[in-house]
Amino acid sequence: MSRNSRGSSKKEVKSESLDRPFERSVLRKAKQLAGEYRMTLERNEKLGFIGSSVELPTVFADGTTPEACYQATEEALTVAVATMLECGQTPPQPVSARKRTEQVNVRLTAEEKMLLSNAASSLGFKGISDFLRNIAMNRVLSTR
Repeated sequence: MSRNSRGSSKKEVKSESLDRPFERSVLRKAKQLAGEYRMTLERNEKLGFIGSSVELPTVFADGTTPEACYQATEEALTVAVATMLECGQTPPQPVSARKRTEQVNVRLTAEEKMLLSNAASSLGFKGISDFLRNIAMNRVLSTR
């Protein structure tokens, strides 16, 4: 009896196709939420314009015109939000959804501040506060 005639010795991994479309309800919710995000467009010598959002600063898109960049960025944000929803994560709420009126202070060493500042800027955040809030809220919301 040859090895190939027996059942596979490898465990079959149940996985969903990566190229399948999003469920309509997920896509509808993602489009609505991403449409409320605050977008930023910046000129770029090579690409024309690069777009991102305040809420998801690590999601980028580009376009040769501001309009094309806006549409590409909106689509990229929609895909990112839909992916988060499908994975059971909670996407960030639009900046305009809530006013931040409370403040907390965190004491850091000079080295901690430098490390956090570098991490924040390398991930596209405006500063340490936005970075820490994003990381902390994602952690808190993912444990619900």
